[in-house]
Amino acid sequence: MGPSAAVWDQRASIGVTKDWNGIDQITLRNPRGASARVSLHGGQVISWRNDQGEELLFTSSKAIFKPPKAMRGGIQICFPQFGNCGSLEQHGFARNKIWTIEDNPPPLHPNDAKGKAYIDLLFKPSEEDLKCWPHSFEFRLRVSLATDGNLAMISRIRNINGKPLNFSFAYHTYFSASDISEVRIEGLETLDYLDNLCQRERFTEQGDAVTFESEVDRVYLSSPSVIAVLDHEKKRTFVMRKEGLPDVVVWNPWEKKSKLMVDFGDEEYKQMLCVDGVVIERPIPLRPGEEWTGRLELSVVPSSYCSEPIDSHLRGL
Repeated sequence: MGPSAAVWDQRASIGVTKDWNGIDQITLRNPRGASARVSLHGGQVISWRNDQGEELLFTSSKAIFKPPKAMRGGIQICFPQFGNCGSLEQHGFARNKIWTIEDNPPPLHPNDAKGKAYIDLLFKPSEEDLKCWPHSFEFRLRVSLATDGNLAMISRIRNINGKPLNFSFAYHTYFSASDISEVRIEGLETLDYLDNLCQRERFTEQGDAVTFESEVDRVYLSSPSVIAVLDHEKKRTFVMRKEGLPDVVVWNPWEKKSKLMVDFGDEEYKQMLCVDGVVIERPIPLRPGEEWTGRLELSVVPSSYCSEPIDSHLRGL
């Protein structure tokens, strides 16, 4: 997606380019060379690279880069609905709309900006949106890249309606993997989960980690605030920290379903997995004037296949 225009602010490590549809993309860089790229189409993070320039998020080679469809990959913002459990289109409409850059956002905690390159985005419903979901809201999103390369997303959703509203939410995150058969997820053991492959029947996780040998589509309930995704071949671990996001979705389409998706390669299930911080079992209720905040922070640490407690992956971060 070649830029047609570029404006760089070296002091703030922020760049703005346009994709081939003329939609702005914001690139955040830190002094060590790590970067993140955010599109105003859906407020979607479409790239996150470490200081060696290695892409950490998965994007399908067959992804469709054309509104209103969300691009298959990166980190999608799913609001006000995640999945097909409501009256709206799958995963809601926020990921399919054009967001704006907010010049003077309400203040956040100082630590949410200190030493970081960041951008603040705003999404408000159009008249068309209000017809299918009749609730007025303001959705503010801050995406930041820290000096250590950590990627953070803070969503604040305020009800400016005259009546209560309820919503579900997800940071739909596509991680890049070397080989899905060599990946394990720690932090979900002993949890109950809803299995979307079994009519959302409820089960309890029996393994000491989640591994992949076939299609997986699960909602893990009341999960801890830290989840680790270990990639044996890459010898690295993605660490996900989250607040306000009680549930976790784990998804890999495997071979059969991959062949049914037009914007996904037949063999690409081997190089990706989705691990999403979500609110799904108990939707968020907001009374008029109330605001909800959901935070996600992603980091990468070296690891070995010898499983260690999650806390050991966090020491030194």
